[in-house]
Parts: sequence; C-alpha cells; structure tokens
Amino acid sequence: MESRYFMGIDVGTNETKGVLIDSGCNVVAYSAKKHEVENPQPNFFEQDAEKIWWGDVCSVSKALIRESGVSPSQIICMGVSALGCDCLPVDQNCTPLCNAILYGIDSRSYREIEYLNRYYGEEAAQRLYGHPICSSDIAPKILWIKNHLPDVYSRTYKFLTASSYITAKLTGRYCIDKYLAEDFAPLYDLKADAVSEENCSLYCGPNQLAEVMRATETAGTVTAKASAETGLNENTKVLVGTGDSGAEAISTGIFEPGDIMIQLGSSCYFIYLADRLIQDRRVWPGTFIIPDTYSVCAGTNTAGTLTKWFRDELYFDMVAREKDGKNAFDSMAESVETIPAGSDGLITLPYFAGERTPLNDPFAKGVFFGLKLGHTRAHLYKSALEGIGYSIAQHFDILEENNLPIKKIMAVGGGTKNEPWLHIIADILGRTVCTARVSFGASYGDAIMAALAGGAYRSWSEMEHVIQPELLIEPNMENHAVYRKNRKIFDELYQTTKEMMHSLS
Repeated sequence: MESRYFMGIDVGTNETKGVLIDSGCNVVAYSAKKHEVENPQPNFFEQDAEKIWWGDVCSVSKALIRESGVSPSQIICMGVSALGCDCLPVDQNCTPLCNAILYGIDSRSYREIEYLNRYYGEEAAQRLYGHPICSSDIAPKILWIKNHLPDVYSRTYKFLTASSYITAKLTGRYCIDKYLAEDFAPLYDLKADAVSEENCSLYCGPNQLAEVMRATETAGTVTAKASAETGLNENTKVLVGTGDSGAEAISTGIFEPGDIMIQLGSSCYFIYLADRLIQDRRVWPGTFIIPDTYSVCAGTNTAGTLTKWFRDELYFDMVAREKDGKNAFDSMAESVETIPAGSDGLITLPYFAGERTPLNDPFAKGVFFGLKLGHTRAHLYKSALEGIGYSIAQHFDILEENNLPIKKIMAVGGGTKNEPWLHIIADILGRTVCTARVSFGASYGDAIMAALAGGAYRSWSEMEHVIQPELLIEPNMENHAVYRKNRKIFDELYQTTKEMMHSLS
C-alpha cells in the first residue's frame, strides 16, 4: 500500500510554518517563511493577505513537497490554521479589498466599541457578546470598515478571517469553524450553527459571512488554480481549518478537561479545555475543536512583542554581535539568570499595547515601578518577563474561582526558547510547566487533524500517545513566596494608575 502523508500549514503573525507528517505523525519535512506586520499609524496593525497569507501558503507547500520528495498524490489531506480575530473583506473573486485588520493589537475600532456600549447599554452588550467588547472582537472591526471605508464596505462579498480566506483560496468554499466563529460575536448563532440575521443588521448582511462548520470537517478539495499555485494534487482534501491557538493546543496534546496551553508568541494566549461552559466576562468562554468540549480562552496583548522591543531598544549591542553567531534573545535570556526573583524590587506593568483579558483596557500603559540607580537593563528585562507572568497568574485565579481544576500546563511558542522565562512562570504559578517534544507548533496540530480526518486514526483518544512532554519545569517555592508578595503590588499598581493612564490616551 502506498504511503500516505498529511500536510499542515499555519500562518502566524510573524512567520508561516508548515509540516508534512506520515501516518504515525512523524514529521518528514518542515518549512518556514518569515513576514512582517505593517503599522502605518498608532493602533493600526495590518497585513497584505494576498502577498503574505496566500503567498506564504503557496511557497511553504511547494517547499514541503520539494524537500520531502513525496508525490503530491500521496498527500491525502491538508489542515490549515492562521492568526485569529482578524478581519479581511474580499470581493466575489476572493480578492482582498484592503489590508487585513489584525487581532487585539489593532485597536482602531475603539470608538466603534464605545458606540456599541452606548447603543446596547454596557450590560446588554456584555450579555450579547459574552464578554466586554474589546479590540479582539471582529464585529467592531466590520463596523469600522463600514464607517471609514464605505467604498470597501459596499464592494465586500465576504468578511473573512485568515484561515477562512486560505481555505477559500484552496477550495473555493467560504467557511469558518465554530471555534473562530465565536470571534464574530454576536453575528453567529452557534447553537444553530448559522448566521444570526437579527444581530447582523447593524454590521453587515448575513450573506456576507462564511458558513459555519467544524474544524475537522472537509471543506472541499484543492481547485485546479490552487493546485497550480501550491503544487498540491487536485484530489487533496482540505479541512475547514481553525485559529492558530486552537491548532497549537492540539499540537501539545490538550485533549482532556483540565489541560491548559500557554502560548508565548507575539502576544500571550491561553486555552483551557473544560467539560462545561462557564460564564465569566473577564475571559472568553466558548466551544473547542474537539467535539463535546468547551474552552476558556484569554489573551494578553504583549509577550514576544515586548521582548522584541527590549531587544531593539535596550539590547541593540547584542543584536550587533549576532554576526558572530550569538543570538540576541539567547544573550538576553542569559543576562537575567543572575537577577533574583522579584528583580530587586522592580515591578513592570507590561501593557505596552493596551491589554485584553482580564483588564479589557485598550488605554492601559506600560509602567516600570520601583526603579533605583542600582537597577540594570537586565533588571528591567526580567521584571518585564515577571510582569507577563503575573498576568498569566491572574487568569489561573479566574479558573480557580470557577472551580476548574488545572491538571497539565503546556507552554508553546517562541517564548519557550527562553528557559529562564519558563522558570519565572513556573515559580509565579507555583506549578509544573511542560513543553512539548515536537515543537512545530500549530502547523503540527493542523497536520494531526488532517491525519485524523484522513483516516490514519479513528479517535482523539488514539492520538494521546503521539504527544509527549519534553521539558518539565518544577517551581522554586522560595521564589514563589517572593512572587506572591510582588503580585499583590502588581495588581494594585494598575488600579492605582488606571485613571492616569487613560488621561494620556
């Protein structure tokens, strides 16, 4: 019997990654392509969807086929994922009408959010959306396009996310999975798996939204045009696809209630797998990719973006030394190893791009508190890493308040290369933090879902042996005691400075 293979491609904020796996979920080829985010003015973060999203998929797909030596006819199924909470208007030819508006880091729609809170009433708005309306919600982004780009709005055939755009380019079918459709709240009725015509009236026509399906359902097969551009066979099945965070959770073995993934990417994103749907407006409860399970999702606005800011603004000398073969981020990580827990009394609020959960405050600002002449840039950097760790801990408190047990913590993303940061997080939480043995991220999760849909496995439970933890970071409880004390100051500091932050906006 001819060998069968499964492809997964994920388009992230700064990089597109792809893997090809065999029926045993072993990676036989890997490819990646970096790209940029446009920041044309404050609070605007965009990407050219055709050039970056589709262009990268075509490039990475061809590279995987070329490097593996696998015949395209042997690739049975393909899964795709991409950054979520973005908004892309396209015409009837699936041609983008403007740059895609990215997720929560793009807060241009804050006036639309203010308007919606007045229009519905704040309490009613929270009930309708399921949480306080924030910059991650797509509906206010559609309203922004309606208000500010009327020509684009009038020509829009569909409002898509990145993964639904890619699936449409591959198959010609406009669809979105339930997990990502929640980002369009309140435009979908997910109990009925359909568009909510009543709720759409303020934003767009119901026919301007993609149909709802499950992430692991087949959207179709590769079209002749897409085959020519990607190198894939026309008979290759394509899954509906999902968000990068959901696919990344699958890649780390988040299969059971009580499992949680911490994604340390450009921002920090969390997915907790639950056996019931909770009601808590500080986070984003919803469904999950695995049938009959639920999720508690949350996200901070900064993580890797903040470490990159430190590299570019305070560690530029280490960037200059990269020509000698020493990675600047590795040097930065080493620089904090001698700094004690608590950074000698320095506390950082990491809100350099506003904040999503649990604050829901686009006007929050970054703060260094407690600076002394004895502090160095290494103190500043470690304090910032600790600040993100404190934000993570706030979300764990919310889970505990909802009587949700925490069984397994899997850390993923580029931030896991920074081992001192993992120790900081474990110490702040007072819990063991694991990393996955396979570190290809969401693209591997996409390929796993393709293998399941393609018949290599019969159920999710059959796949549990595939994912094994690699690194187990145990907490230092002495450091944990220090962090418990500083965490109280961290929480109070935001409340104390909130009004002053807003006055600067």
